[in-house]
Amino acid sequence: MADEFPRTTVGGVSLSRMIIGTNWFLGFSHTSLAQDKFIKSYQTRENVADILAVFLNAGVNAIMGSPNQMLTDAINDAQQRTGRELIQIITPGFDVTGKGKAEDQPEAQLDKAKKLGATFCFPHTSAIEELIDKRAKVIRDIDKYTNMIRDREMIPGLSCHMPESVTYADAQGADVETYIQLYNAAGFLMQVEIDWVMSVIRNAKKPVMTIKPLAAGRLMPVVGLAFVWNTLRDQDMVTIGTTTPDEAREVIDISLDLLARRVPDYDLQSTRSKANLKAAGS
Repeated sequence: MADEFPRTTVGGVSLSRMIIGTNWFLGFSHTSLAQDKFIKSYQTRENVADILAVFLNAGVNAIMGSPNQMLTDAINDAQQRTGRELIQIITPGFDVTGKGKAEDQPEAQLDKAKKLGATFCFPHTSAIEELIDKRAKVIRDIDKYTNMIRDREMIPGLSCHMPESVTYADAQGADVETYIQLYNAAGFLMQVEIDWVMSVIRNAKKPVMTIKPLAAGRLMPVVGLAFVWNTLRDQDMVTIGTTTPDEAREVIDISLDLLARRVPDYDLQSTRSKANLKAAGS
């Protein structure tokens, strides 16, 4: 395994092109309620810290997720264990109507993200998509929220599943340093055809942080990663979640091979039905 994962720069901050996803830490499987419950029962602070340490030791130094104290504690443990810093990309959701509970208001949620150690703060798609005006082709009030993020000395970005969010943000000159976009070979959760999202990413004015590269487990790692690494620009990133340290090592090694234009060579699953596929003498 190489000492450092390839890097890019976002908003003046150097970070790895691979970003640690957190759905498989926090219980968002996109599969079933039973799977969500399994994740939550399995992922302790210690287990998550073990996974984070694998990423940090490979030079993967950024993590994306919603505000969560268990996750913050695991991050602190992994940083102390490895002597390396993990850059936090926190995606808080909040009420954009001004009519909800005090703790759900933007100020409270942004303050929470800052307290938890966010370097980057991207309002979650659940808030941003309420601001998108397709008729006017703008994201309403976006500068209000990016100013609030800047005031708290965090770097603003745009977390949104709608591909229009990228083109609207660019057209109106929104104060964002990057965008989060769904991108995978299965088209999972994507709102238009894959090649259209590919074009949106290719023409974006800022680096793009892609998510769901394995379509929430629907694609094999080598398949999903081969697609994203071979169709993204050098400044773009891939966010991927894992359940165990071994899974983390696997996606790192496969990614490094793909980025070096090597066919990944790793131990395959061994089952009786595949016994005759082994080379003679192996």
